[in-house]
Amino acid sequence: MLLSSTLDSVFDLLTVLFIFVFVLALTYFATRYIANYQRGKSVGRNIEVLESYRVTSNKYLQIVRTGKKYLVIGIGKDEIHVLAELSEEEFTLPSEKEETSMLSFKELLDKAKHMKDKNQNEE
Repeated sequence: MLLSSTLDSVFDLLTVLFIFVFVLALTYFATRYIANYQRGKSVGRNIEVLESYRVTSNKYLQIVRTGKKYLVIGIGKDEIHVLAELSEEEFTLPSEKEETSMLSFKELLDKAKHMKDKNQNEE
């Protein structure tokens, strides 16, 4: 009797765990599929956002290339305004070295641990 109820409980636990893993995997692959689909839809040959700067929580400044023109636009909650037109000489694009110089998550975590250890040693 007791063995039977224990086996039923273990079987129920394994069934729920299997369903959880299945739903988790299904969600992962659906998200990947949707991301790839949207990335393919948003690729344009004539419009490209070169740089973006967050001014407030819902306002941004962006440098956008449209065709052969470079525009500075202000983006708000419900509106977009063209602020200026730039020539190619008036701004510099970030080089590939600058873009790849960002720290990886592991490097940031190691740096944070080092700072914590340093603070504890000072106390």
